[in-house]
Amino acid sequence: MDVSFVIPVFNEENSLEELHDKITTQMKPLTENYDIIFVDDGSSDNSFDILNKIIIKDHHTKAIKLRRNFGKSVALDEGFKFARGDIIFTMDADLQDDPKEISRFMSKLKEGYDLVSGWKQQRKDPIVSKKLPSKLFNYMINIVSGLKLHDHNCGFKAFRKNLVKSLSLYGDLHRYIPALANSMGFKVTEIRVEHHTRSYGKSKYGIKRFYHGFFDFMTIIFLTKYLKRPMHLFGWFGILFSLSGFVICSYLTALWFMGEKIGGRPLFILGVLLILVGIQFVSTGLIAEMITYGSQKKVKEDIVETVIQK
Repeated sequence: MDVSFVIPVFNEENSLEELHDKITTQMKPLTENYDIIFVDDGSSDNSFDILNKIIIKDHHTKAIKLRRNFGKSVALDEGFKFARGDIIFTMDADLQDDPKEISRFMSKLKEGYDLVSGWKQQRKDPIVSKKLPSKLFNYMINIVSGLKLHDHNCGFKAFRKNLVKSLSLYGDLHRYIPALANSMGFKVTEIRVEHHTRSYGKSKYGIKRFYHGFFDFMTIIFLTKYLKRPMHLFGWFGILFSLSGFVICSYLTALWFMGEKIGGRPLFILGVLLILVGIQFVSTGLIAEMITYGSQKKVKEDIVETVIQK
């Protein structure tokens, strides 16, 4: 296979046939060696039945059905396992991404990049619920990761196979793929893409995403900066707390030698507590280093219910 498409699906029954037709139209002049992998992430509508009908008509198409709704990151991760293309695209299934951009992505990859991410410059989404949070998200990720992109979270991306096989996605880490790729030394860039208004269904974006986003943001800081050297993170906190506690206890010890009672002072309790917390941070860092050093393959649960292909 030259090209693979991995498309997560969650309750998008009305858009699937049209999306498939558009991708097929764009791929036929380019190559016959391609496959389209739809990953049904626990849809409650007729999405999987429609995918079955598409597969009967087109041998290029595969469908993976997950046992329940695991989220976009897990759906992508499972789809990547079945992707055989040297170039792998990801797209959303809601028709907001335009397959006409496929050749432009491929041309950009030929310039030597490992990942080309879309930039929805003229985004057709609500301002308050999507545009403004997206701007803030991209601003923060640019600062933390050092990778300057306008749109880290665009679902329309093109990858080289070796990058995809290096990724391990869970939670909401799909939002940080460019930052993760950059931290691993892969070459990342972006191109402007046309973005369409959603024609069918409703957005899966909810208030939960803000809540989860905060913790995912903390995760990405760790993954991009301290994954291979956790002691550099925990050690600094340990030194800071321990040193503060040591200074406080040294001061109180000097007072004790001068004849003052220090046993009942809140400052004494604080000093001892800071030293203990500092030791705990250092110990956590050492344990994390040992886990990192001796880490083995992750054992993943069996989440795929059905795989259908011709």
